[in-house]
Amino acid sequence: MQAERIDLYRYFNLKRISGHGGYLDIYAPFEVSEIKPKLRPAMLVMAGGGYSFVSHRESAPVAFKYVANGYCAFVLDYSVNTAYPVPLVEACMAIAYIRENASKYRVDKNLVAAVGFSAGGHLAAMLANICDEKEVVEILGDRAQTAKLNAVVLSYPVVTMGRFANEFSRNIITGNNPDLYEKLSMEKRVTADSVPAFIWHTFEDDCVPVENSFMLAEAYRRANVPISLHIFEKGWHGLSLCSEEVNDQTAAEIQLEYIGKWFELSLDWLKARGFCVKTAEK
Repeated sequence: MQAERIDLYRYFNLKRISGHGGYLDIYAPFEVSEIKPKLRPAMLVMAGGGYSFVSHRESAPVAFKYVANGYCAFVLDYSVNTAYPVPLVEACMAIAYIRENASKYRVDKNLVAAVGFSAGGHLAAMLANICDEKEVVEILGDRAQTAKLNAVVLSYPVVTMGRFANEFSRNIITGNNPDLYEKLSMEKRVTADSVPAFIWHTFEDDCVPVENSFMLAEAYRRANVPISLHIFEKGWHGLSLCSEEVNDQTAAEIQLEYIGKWFELSLDWLKARGFCVKTAEK
């Protein structure tokens, strides 16, 4: 596996206005000389952390698992403790970079997805619904047009800025500006042009209430945009891959293996949407 880190601001020749993120870590499988080259789907991973930090439990371990399943994985180290639109602009830069460099990593530019966890789920939901906001276009120009995803996976996502909001995340991403609450409530931004979504949550989540996923799913249904929704009965917030490697609790304390099936379910859902490894044309 080849790995590298890209400074997105340098690549796009932009000055960092605020925040210290905007880096993209790339994990691409090596080509095997004995077989024909492969064309792979891409997955952008965006960890949670309440917009105050980027959780390592939800970044590289997740990327490695996607690589093991045939993907080229990208991890966005986005700016934290920074209000909108900075994180969204950085996420859009990441997707634009992936598509502009698709041949370098042998990525199918028509099969680019993102997975987000908690606050990273909110960022992924913004990518899936409002990547063409004027604040993004003003910075990226025509390149913002390449930032639209083909699918999104949302893991116990922060969705709303209203009732059932995670106030900690809301205060950071809105900069404590109530005028942004509705604009950044993703259940209010779903349209017929939104990206198909796989959503999962746990009923017991006491950090980001499960109502966040319910409201988003309902909005998708009204817009007639495909979703796959999974609610697991047990489980705390921030389960990531639901393995003991990324959790302090053990499988004996909760059915981690059962809840961890979300990953395989999402792979099956993505495969049904065409996300699979193909033989590259010469």
